[in-house]
Amino acid sequence: MKIKILVVEDDANIRFGLIELLTSEGFEVESCARGDQALSAVTQHQPRLIVLDVMLPKLSGYDVCKQLRAQGYVGLILMLTAKSQEMDKVIGLELGADDYVTKPFGLREFTARVHALLRRDRNESAPAADDKLGDCLIDSRTFELKKGTQVVPLSAKELKLFQLFARHPNEVLSRDRLLNDVWGYEYYGTTRTLDQAIVQLRKKLADIGADPKQIATVHAVGYRWAKT
Repeated sequence: MKIKILVVEDDANIRFGLIELLTSEGFEVESCARGDQALSAVTQHQPRLIVLDVMLPKLSGYDVCKQLRAQGYVGLILMLTAKSQEMDKVIGLELGADDYVTKPFGLREFTARVHALLRRDRNESAPAADDKLGDCLIDSRTFELKKGTQVVPLSAKELKLFQLFARHPNEVLSRDRLLNDVWGYEYYGTTRTLDQAIVQLRKKLADIGADPKQIATVHAVGYRWAKT
């Protein structure tokens, strides 16, 4: 069965070009031109990957990304942006995007990003048992962190971070490794993104009665789950 990709782009020339390119790569491609159309298109077509422009009529790509993640969409989101400022890229990643490509982009770069995202998703989506994190349980099916009867929801990025800590107890995980493994292929954004995510992880641990200090900061290196 062909992998289904949804292209959301208001520029007709770019949209048709991407449809032709992705179709030639063997994908099944659906498309729309507005942000509000994207939400219904995702429900209708259930794409594995969404190519999502930031500057869209009716609803911006940022808003689409945020709403899709809030609704539980766990597929891949590759954002297209004409903005080169680092903060614009960080915003998309923090809202749940998996990667971004800045316009204008080369066709080879674009297809390489698509294939890299799909390879990573295939490797990470293999069925796995729930991870134990101290006295907490990471439920990868419901995107929740549990301790006894206490439960908090997790975003896709938070889930991946908790899984990394659970699978590498007492090991120092560098900032570069965490950013690349969780935020995606050759991520070069600011480490502020990671620091903010760690703050949220500690808050969620505290919310269910776990010790947030178990995520220890290793200065100038990264973070470590201090297994007790």
